[in-house]
Order: sequence, then C-alpha cells, then structure tokens
Amino acid sequence: MDRWSRTRSIGRWGRITSSIEQCFRWAHEADPEAFLIYNDNKVEGCGRGHNADGSESESGNDNGMKRRCKEVAPNQAKADGFYNLLRDLVRKGAPVHGAGMQAHFNAGGVGRQRPPTPSMVKRQIRRIGELGLKVNISEMDVRVSKLPPDASLRDRAQREIYRDVLAAALSEPSFHGVWLWGFTDRHTWMKNFYYDYAPLIFDEGYERKAGYLGVREALTSLCPGRQSRVQFLEEDCDEEGNEWGQDWMMPEPADESGGTKEDTTKEGQPDWLQPS
Repeated sequence: MDRWSRTRSIGRWGRITSSIEQCFRWAHEADPEAFLIYNDNKVEGCGRGHNADGSESESGNDNGMKRRCKEVAPNQAKADGFYNLLRDLVRKGAPVHGAGMQAHFNAGGVGRQRPPTPSMVKRQIRRIGELGLKVNISEMDVRVSKLPPDASLRDRAQREIYRDVLAAALSEPSFHGVWLWGFTDRHTWMKNFYYDYAPLIFDEGYERKAGYLGVREALTSLCPGRQSRVQFLEEDCDEEGNEWGQDWMMPEPADESGGTKEDTTKEGQPDWLQPS
C-alpha cells in the first residue's frame, strides 16, 4: 500500500503508465499470439466538446450539430484518462491490441452515474479506433431499479439502452464485439453487490425481456434494407429538442438553493460508493 501511495504521489501518471506498459510486455512475452486488451469501467462516453487527444475543442461552425450534442459526457475526465493512457501505450510501442469498455449502466443514475448517450459511446469508440486499436463492450448490463417502480418505464429504458448503445457501437469500424455480464437475472453479480435484480436480457425464468428485444434490434440495424429504430447515433437530441432517454432519464437532484447538487465524491472512491 505504501509503495502504491508513493507511486501515485511522485510522478503519478508516468509511473502508472510505465507499470501498465510493463505488464503488457510481460504478457506478450509469455504468449506472443494473445490479443491483449486494457479494460475499465465508466469510460464509455465522450462529449462533443473534446478532441481525439482528450483536450477541449473550440466551438465549431456547425451550430445546429453543436446545439444537438452535449459537450461533456457523465464521466468525461475518466474517459479522457482512459484514452490518454491507451494513446501513451501505443506511442511507446507497447503490445496493446484493444480496449474494453465495461458498460455497467444504471438507467436511473444521475451525475457521474448517468448512462452516456449513444453518440457519446460512438465518439469514444471512434477516437480509440483511430489509435489503431479494436474496441469491445466487455461486461454490459443495464440496471433499472433506481427508476420509478413502473414496469413499462423500466422495460423501455432497458430496451433503449441496450439497443441504442449497441447500434452506435456497431456503426463504428473499430468495434470488435460485445459481451454481456451474464444472460439471465437468475445469476447476476448485482444481487449481492449493488441492489438490482434484473439487469440482463433474460428473466429468472429464462424468458426473453425487453433488453433482449433491444439487442436484437441493434443487430438487425446492420442488415441491408431493414428500417432501423435507432435515432440518436450522431446527436443527443433531435431537431425538435427531444433528448435521448427523456422519457425515463432521471432529473439531476437540486440543492436547497435550487442549483445542481454538488458532487462530493472522494478521490479514489469506488464506483459503487459514488453518489447516485
């Protein structure tokens, strides 16, 4: 623990990158044929206001597009850090071949727990792909118990997140595949870790759920001649101002003064203890 603390406080970024780089080199030495991936959580989205290098972009000339895209993703800083780490590894010639974005989404989350929009996911995959890496959604599930206890609302949210996020990912050439973190609610890690009991695409009786339909619709969006139900691949709202997820997305909590509640997350606090 002391060594880790010193590593973080003295040349933190360079030391961490070097340690991870060395791990990739050791893994490649042990198995030169292995496809090596760097995997992380809460890194799935990138706002329009950020360039491929993670820096903030200047205001563009396309005012219509700018108005319909959010500048910052819910976890923009971590998404940028994820990208910058991968970029540094590639520049150093480390044997990293891909990136894994876990995609444990909370439909009822707010603040940094809010799910990224499909266009944010697409933008993050695109900029990582431009590094020459393949990108996976590696542990996807969608919890809904923080939404109001309305079955139809929860079904709609879960279906839209599975469908639209996967359709956005599948539209990028560098996207390499998707893995769900289980397939039936009978066996899910969330029962003992979070609070949710229904994040997957089959229920406890192995019957298809709304999430299953969402995955199927995402896959059929690739079929020539099939009409896609996905609308928000490049923008976060349509020309009428309707935002993605507005039918089920929870409003940000307000403090007593009427402003947005301040984020008091402690540095290094685990995801499951962050405000939600």
